[in-house]
Amino acid sequence: MTGARCAFPVILTLWSAMAGASEFRHEILDFSDLRGWAEDDHAKALKVFTETCADMKDPDWQSLCALAQTGPEARTFFELFFRPVVISDGNPALFTGYYEPQLRGALQPGGRYRYPVYRMPPEAREASPWLSRREILTGDVMSGRGLEIAWVDDPVELFFLQIQGSGRIRLPDGGVIRVGYGGANGHPYRSIGTELVRLGIYEAHQVSAEVIKNWVRRNPEAGEALLFHNPSYVFFRRVDQVSPERGPLGAMNRSVTAGRTIAVDPAHVPLGAPVWIEKEGHGPIRRLMVAQDTGSAIKGPQRADIFFGTGADAGRAAGRLRDPGRMVVLMPIQRAYAMLTDADQ
Repeated sequence: MTGARCAFPVILTLWSAMAGASEFRHEILDFSDLRGWAEDDHAKALKVFTETCADMKDPDWQSLCALAQTGPEARTFFELFFRPVVISDGNPALFTGYYEPQLRGALQPGGRYRYPVYRMPPEAREASPWLSRREILTGDVMSGRGLEIAWVDDPVELFFLQIQGSGRIRLPDGGVIRVGYGGANGHPYRSIGTELVRLGIYEAHQVSAEVIKNWVRRNPEAGEALLFHNPSYVFFRRVDQVSPERGPLGAMNRSVTAGRTIAVDPAHVPLGAPVWIEKEGHGPIRRLMVAQDTGSAIKGPQRADIFFGTGADAGRAAGRLRDPGRMVVLMPIQRAYAMLTDADQ
């Protein structure tokens, strides 16, 4: 059978105890309210859910994870044991994309391979903030310490590797190493796309990752200054335990899946939870995904980054995405209705 149904939508306003006391609205929907729900491949979503649900600690999630491992009919599983919940703070939903870059590099410097990919130095872990991007790259604090993982041939691609947080480096002999997020210098991220708009170089609708890369390459001196506009600097670590056919590691330290993983704000969406996506704009998406990752720019209950995969094509697709829509979190039934109970107290 399909479809244990909620008799009617329930709308509730909750007040955050956090500083600023933002108003949050929780709306419990029926599965029939999800546009395109019946047409999705629920089995693919269930498979992705089972890859990380065992790391969820709360008993209700653990029970559902154990049941998911038994191989139930996927759509029935979600409809019987979950309720769709829209969590909103009054801000419109925004979907963007991310990907796993693939750079050209070498394990030793030389020739075109002269831009180092660094491990995090110990003192940077003890200070927040530590040195800025400009100070790290123009000073000698990193020199002679063996902190280099590899050297790549393009500082612009290295900058975007830091934004994505993980990637692959293809070596001259055809081998590949993977790197993952290893820490940051503690400075806030500042968008260089927004800076290009502020400077009057582009209109907001013109800015994409490819546009930024091309502008920096055409304008080397101004381009370097633009990259320094972002004081945040990300360090890496080698990730050797993930097989090449798998995606990079997300925030749950498990491989993410192209087209089924999203990065969310864990202050509002539990990591590991299924999330129904209704992305509007060009190429609408109606799909059940799983919240398996986070991102420094992903803030708020209606904000998500969709993982597109590895390489240049995935990067172009991810870089074009900036669309509205709606996120609906699938919560265990008792947890969904506990929102109502807590608010009534």
